Amino acid sequence: TALPPPNNTQVQVLLFFLLQIDDKEFDIPQVDTPPTLESILNEPEDEDEAFVLEDTCLLGAENIDAHSCETLSLGSSDSGDRSHHKRRRPLEPAAAAAVHGSVLRHNVLKGISAQMASAADKVDAGLPTALTVSSVIAVGTSHGLALVFDTNQALRLCLGSVAEGVEYGAVSALSINHDCTRLLCGFAKGQITMWDLANGKLLRTITDAHPPGTAILHVKFTDDPTLAVCNDSGGSVFELTFRRVMGLRSCDSRCLFSGSKGEVCCVEPLHASTQLRDHPITQHALLAMASLTKILVIGLKPSLKVWMTFPYGKVDPASVPQLAWQFVVAHKMVNPMLAFCRGDTVHFLLVKKDESGVIHVIKQRQLHLNCDLISLTWINSRTLLLLDSSERLHVLDRPSQEELETVDLSEVQLVYNSSHFKSLATGGNVSQALALVGEKACYQSVCCYSGQVVFLGTKSVHMMTLRNWRERVEHLLKQEKFVEALSLAWSFHEGTAKAVVGLYGDPAKRKSVVADKMVEILLLYADRSLKKCPEQGRIQVMEQHFQDMVPIMVDYCLLLHRTDLLFGQIYSRLVENSVAKGVFLESLEPYILSERIGCLTAPIMRDLLSHFQENGMMDSVENCLVHMDITSLDIQQVVQMCWEHQLYDAMIYVFNSGMNDYISPMEVSSACLYTVRGGFITLEDEQVVMGNKLLVYISCSLAGRAYPLGDIPEDLVPLVKNQVFEFLIRLHTPEAPEEEEVYPYIHTLLHFDTREFLNVLALTFEDFKNDKQALEYQQRIVDILLKVMVETSDFTPSQVGCLFTFLARQLAKPDNTLFVNRKLFDQVLEFLCSPDDDSRHTERQQVLLELLQVGGVIQFDEGRLLSLAEKAEFYQICEFVYEKKHLYDKIFFCYLKDPMRREEIFNYVHNMLSMPGYRPQERHSVREKALEHIQELVAIDPAKAADLMALHFAQEVEVLNVPLRTISDGRLPRSCVLPSEATRPQVSLRLGPGVHECHVDLLCRFSPQKVIDFLKASKDYRLEEAVQITRQHALHAATAYLLERKGDVLGAFQVLLQVRGIKPPTCRTEKPLTELLGEFLSLSCSPPDALWFPLLEAMMSPQKLLRSTSSHHISTALKELTMQVLNSMSSFISLPAIVQRILQDPVYGKGKLAEIQGLILGMLETFTYEQTLLETTTNLLNQDLHWSLSHLRSAVSRALHPRFDHCNICLQQYKRRQEGADEIVVFSCGHLYHCQCLQSKCCTQLEWTLAWSCYKCTSSQGRRGAGPGRACDEEPGRGRSSSLAQVRVGAHRNPSKAPPHTHTPLPTHLCAAVFQLTILAELSRSHGNEKAGQLHPAPARSTSIFHSENFQLRLSPPPLVEE
Repeated sequence: TALPPPNNTQVQVLLFFLLQIDDKEFDIPQVDTPPTLESILNEPEDEDEAFVLEDTCLLGAENIDAHSCETLSLGSSDSGDRSHHKRRRPLEPAAAAAVHGSVLRHNVLKGISAQMASAADKVDAGLPTALTVSSVIAVGTSHGLALVFDTNQALRLCLGSVAEGVEYGAVSALSINHDCTRLLCGFAKGQITMWDLANGKLLRTITDAHPPGTAILHVKFTDDPTLAVCNDSGGSVFELTFRRVMGLRSCDSRCLFSGSKGEVCCVEPLHASTQLRDHPITQHALLAMASLTKILVIGLKPSLKVWMTFPYGKVDPASVPQLAWQFVVAHKMVNPMLAFCRGDTVHFLLVKKDESGVIHVIKQRQLHLNCDLISLTWINSRTLLLLDSSERLHVLDRPSQEELETVDLSEVQLVYNSSHFKSLATGGNVSQALALVGEKACYQSVCCYSGQVVFLGTKSVHMMTLRNWRERVEHLLKQEKFVEALSLAWSFHEGTAKAVVGLYGDPAKRKSVVADKMVEILLLYADRSLKKCPEQGRIQVMEQHFQDMVPIMVDYCLLLHRTDLLFGQIYSRLVENSVAKGVFLESLEPYILSERIGCLTAPIMRDLLSHFQENGMMDSVENCLVHMDITSLDIQQVVQMCWEHQLYDAMIYVFNSGMNDYISPMEVSSACLYTVRGGFITLEDEQVVMGNKLLVYISCSLAGRAYPLGDIPEDLVPLVKNQVFEFLIRLHTPEAPEEEEVYPYIHTLLHFDTREFLNVLALTFEDFKNDKQALEYQQRIVDILLKVMVETSDFTPSQVGCLFTFLARQLAKPDNTLFVNRKLFDQVLEFLCSPDDDSRHTERQQVLLELLQVGGVIQFDEGRLLSLAEKAEFYQICEFVYEKKHLYDKIFFCYLKDPMRREEIFNYVHNMLSMPGYRPQERHSVREKALEHIQELVAIDPAKAADLMALHFAQEVEVLNVPLRTISDGRLPRSCVLPSEATRPQVSLRLGPGVHECHVDLLCRFSPQKVIDFLKASKDYRLEEAVQITRQHALHAATAYLLERKGDVLGAFQVLLQVRGIKPPTCRTEKPLTELLGEFLSLSCSPPDALWFPLLEAMMSPQKLLRSTSSHHISTALKELTMQVLNSMSSFISLPAIVQRILQDPVYGKGKLAEIQGLILGMLETFTYEQTLLETTTNLLNQDLHWSLSHLRSAVSRALHPRFDHCNICLQQYKRRQEGADEIVVFSCGHLYHCQCLQSKCCTQLEWTLAWSCYKCTSSQGRRGAGPGRACDEEPGRGRSSSLAQVRVGAHRNPSKAPPHTHTPLPTHLCAAVFQLTILAELSRSHGNEKAGQLHPAPARSTSIFHSENFQLRLSPPPLVEE
C-alpha cells in the first residue's frame, strides 16, 4: 500500500468548517431577545477571559522559570479557568444513540515493516526506536541507524552506521523540517546529527548543545529551517540556531528552560501549513513545553517571551504529559489551539491576537475521560486521537466531546521510550519523577502528518486515517447494518455527523449526494426485508419482522420528501407479500395523524380503506380521514362507509371539505335524535355520542372553526353562520309529519342537553357585537326559546331555570340588545315557587338562586319574591334578599328554619361576630338572636354551641347555665357547658366553681365514665361540693379520688373497701378484686399499717366460704392476689406481724401446713433476698470506703515541690521577708503563694474550712470561660491538677525545717474509678469534684444522704416464682 501524497486537506477542512460554526462548541445559548450593551458590560467574566501576561522579553533560563512558574502559575491560569468552580462534564458513553460507524481506517504499512525486519537481520540495524513523518517516513533504530522511506514504502536512505551507533547509542528522537530537506537525529548518549534528505549527506554533528551525560528526548524543527529545539533527559530545553558562514556550518545553543527548576519532558513547536504562514501568530514561533508540574507557552521571536503558564493540579505522578497544536475555527476565525493533558483530563487553550496586537490565551471547555492518557494527537481541526495506558485508541469530536470510536492497538506492540527517559545509555542519572513518567512515554512512536497518524510497533508500522463518509456507510452495509447505515447517512444529510471527510461544496449539493445514497440503501433494505422474511411459522412472527423494518422505510422516505419512492418502488416491492402490505398500510396511520402525509395516491387510499375495513379498524379510518386531503378520496365510497360504521367525524369532514355542505350533517344527526323530544326516553350510548358531537359541531361552525380540526375558510365563515342559524330556526323539518311540533331542531337540542345547548348559544352571542344580521338572529332565537320552553309543559324546572339563567346573563351585559318581556320572569317565578307538588324542592330553589345571582333579581319585585320564597320555604332565596337589605338577624332565622342548613348556623353567627365589614348594630342584632335561641342551638349541636359560647358569650355563661341545666334529655354531653379542646387554646375562658360543679353533676347524670377524667383535668371545683355530688349519684370511685385529694386516704380506702364488700362473696370474681388492688396501690400517699391489714382481710375473708371443688379456680386466684398484697406489705410492715396475722386467720391457722406453705416460703424468700442484699451492700460500702481512705491518705502524705522560690502574686522570695511569721501555701500545680497575698486576691478561707484555690490557675482558666472553682491546667506528666495544697504555718525563716500541716483532697484521676454503688458518689463529691485545697475536713454540715436520719433503702420484693 502506497502512502497518500501530502495534500492541503487540513486547509480545506478549516475552510469548510469556517462556513459551519457550531455555537455549542463555545456554549453559546439561544436567547429570545438580544442583550443590551449595558448588560454585556456589567455581566461577570466567563471562560473567555484572557490570561494576564507579563512582558518577559529577553529573559534568561533562570528568569523564565522563576517568573513564569511562580508569579504566573496558578493565579493567572485560574483567572481564565472557570472549570475549577464548575462541575466537569463527563464524556457520554457511546454517544447516546448516535450512530458514527467505523471512523478510522487501519492500514499496516507492510513494505516498511518488512524492510525494517530485513534491515535488522542483514545490516544489524536493531529494533525500531523512533519515528517521524513528513513527505517521507523516517524510522530510527536501536543501533543508531535512520531508515528513510518514500511514499511508496521504498527505502530511500539508510543514514548512519552501526559503528556510529556504538558511539552515539540508539536513535532517541527524529524531526524533519517543513520542506522535507533536513533530518535531525537525537541519540541516547546526547549527540545530535543533521542529514540532507536529498543525498543522504551528514551536514552537522552537534555534541555540545546541552550538558553531557543526558539523552536527547525530543528534537523538533520549527517553521524556521534555521531554528530547532531539543529536550534532554535532564529536563532542560535548548534552542538550536543553525548558521552557515563562508561554507562553514555551525550551531548555536541557548538554554530556554533549566531542568534544575523542574524537568521538562515534552516540547511542541507550533507548525503552520503554507497557506497559514501569514497568520499573525506564526511570526512569534510559539513553543509549548510540558514539565512535571505545569505547561509553559513561550514565544521565540522576535525576542524570548513567556506567554502563559498553566499548572496541572493534582495528578498521578506516573501520568505522561502531552502537547498538541492545531489551527481551528473559533468565532469565525482561524487561530491556533493547544491541547494538553496529564492524566485523564484534556485542556484546550485558544491563542488569538486582537486588532491592537495584544495576545490573548483563552481557556476552552475541558474534556474528561475515565482513563490515563499516554498520547494526544489532532487528526483534523475537530477530531482528536487519544491513546490510553491500556493501548486503546479513542476517537473524539472536540466541539461535542463525543467519543466516536474506540480501537484496540495492543496488536501493534507499541514502542515505548522508557530507556531514554531513564538515560540508561549514560548511566541512568535522572530524577525518579522523570523515570516514573518514562515508564509509559511513547512520544517518538506516534506521529501525525496531513490527516494521517502513524504508530511505530516493535515489528511493524501502522497508519490510521479517517474514512470518508461513503466508506463509513458502505462499511455498515457490508455488515448488513442497514438501520445504522441509514441513521449515519441521515446525519451526513443534516450536517450533524462527526469527523466528516469527503463532503464538500454547498449544503444543497451535499444533501443531494447523500440523498441519492440513502435512496439506494432504502431499496436494498426493502429487498432484504422480503428475502429475510421467515417463510414458515406463525403469522405473528412475520408481522413482527415487517413491523421492525417497514416503519423505518416510511420514516426515511418522508424525511427525504420522497413519497414518490415510498408509494412507488418500495410499495410495489412490499405488495408482493400480503403481510408486508398490511404492515405498510397500518404504519401510515401515525404519519397521517401527525400530518406528515397529507395526500395518498388513489391505489394506496383504496387499499388503505379496504384493509382497515376488513380488519375492523374503523376508528383508525376515521382518524386518518379527517387529516387527509379530500381530493384524494372517493367521496361516494367514503360517505357510504361512514354511514354504515357511524363515523360521524369523518362524515362531517367529508361533507364540509369535499362539498362545502355544513347543514346536511346537522340534519342527519338531528333526525337520529328526533325521538328524544317525544318523551323522556333513555338515550343509547351512540345517540349520546352523536348528540355531543352535534353540539360541538354547531359551536365550531358558529365560531368559524372547522370540525374536528382546522378553520373554515374566511370567505365561507359568514355564509356558514347564516346557514346554521337558518337551520336552527326552521319551523319544520323537510319531511315533517303532521304531529310534528314547531321548531323541531331547537326542541330536540333543548331536550337532549339544555344547559350545554344554551352554553353554545352563549359563546356564540359573545361575538355578536357589530353584526346587525347576527343580532337579529340572536333575538329571533331567544323568542323561539321562550315560546318553546314556556308554552310547553314537558320541560323540568331545572331546564326552565337554565333558560332564564341564560337570559338573565345576556340581559345583564352592558351592551345588551335583547328584549324579553318581564312578565315571563314573573311566570317563571310563579312556576318555580308554586309547584303542584313538593317534588324537586332543592332543584327548584337552586335554579331560582342561580337566576338571581346572575342578575335576574332586577327582573322581579323583591316583596313578591320574598313572600313567594317564604311560602315555598326557599330559605336560601330569603337569605339572598335579606343580605341585600342587610337584615342579618332575619338571616339567622333562615338558617334556623332550614333543615338542610341548620348546622351551618354556628359558622354564620361566628362569622358575623368576628369578621370585619359589619356595623355594630348588625352584630348586636345577631348576638341578641343567638342568646335568645341558645337552647335551640344547644339542641342542634351541643359541642358547637359550647364553642360558640366560649368564643363570643363568655360573660353570659353564668347566666346561661341556669336555663341549660333544665335540659335533661340525656343528649347533653360534656361540651355543652365547657368548650371543646380545639377552642381552648384560642380563648381564655374563666368560669366560676359553680359552672364546673354543674358540669360534674351533668357528667354524673349522663356520662359517669368521664367523671374521673374531668376531676383529674380540672382544679376549679370545690372538693366538698364535688364529694357530695358524687355521693349523691353513687359514684364511689370518683368519691374515693376526691377524698384522696383532700388528704383523707383512709376514708378513700374505706369507700373502696365498702363498695367491694357490698356484693356477696359467692359473686366475687378475680376482676373486681384486681380492680380493688389496683385502686388501692395507686393511692398517692404511702398508707399506714391501718390500711394494709384491712386490705389483707378483704383478700382473705372470701376464701372462708370457698371450700367446694367447683370454686377451686376462684380460690387460686384469691391466693395469688393475697401473695401480691403480702409482697407489697413487706416493704412497710415487719414480717413477724404479717406472719402472726396470717396464722390468726381461720383459713390458714386451722388448716394444714401445706395450705400455708406457699405464703411462708414466699416470705422466707423475701427475707433471704433482703438479707443477702444487705450483706452485699455493706461489703461494697466497706470496700469502697477503704479504697477511698487509702488513696486519700496516700495523696495527703505526698510531698509537694514548688517550681518557683517566690510568691506568684507579689513575686518576692519568701526567704527574704523578715517582718514576721510567714504562712506559705503550696499547690499541687507547683505554684507558691503567701497566705496574705491569697487573702488579698479573695482566695480566702470560708467560715468553717480553709478552702484555698490557686490564683494563677483559676484566673487563667477563667479567661478561657471556666468557672471560678476550676482546677489548675493540665501539665505534662501530671495529669489534671487537683488543687492539692500544703501550708506552712509559723515564723520560721527556713521553710524546709517547718513541718507542713496539710490536708490533701483526693486527686481527680484517682476518683475517676467507677464505684460499685452510685450512692458513693455523694462521698467522693466533697473530694474529687472540689478544686480548692482544704486545710481541715468539713464538719457535720455535709448534705450527704448518709447524714439524713430518715435515710433508708426501700427494697423491692423478689419476683414471684411459680411453684
